Amino acid sequence: MDSYTTVSGDTWDIIAKKAYGNELLADRLMQDRQNITLLDFEVFPSGIVIHIPEITAAQSYEDDLPDWRKD
Repeated sequence: MDSYTTVSGDTWDIIAKKAYGNELLADRLMQDRQNITLLDFEVFPSGIVIHIPEITAAQSYEDDLPDWRKD
């Protein structure tokens, strides 16, 4: 998935759950350079295109760990 088009009511964590299966990865979406102009949205209207950066399984796993467990 390279991009996602929002439906009314989407939030960053809902989009992360749809794209990655994990709402805790919303920060990956928000930190992506192509999404910087969208940071003012808390709740999206329909029709906004969000860039979905690719992440590896290792990145996904490490994001679920508390800070003290990360390398």
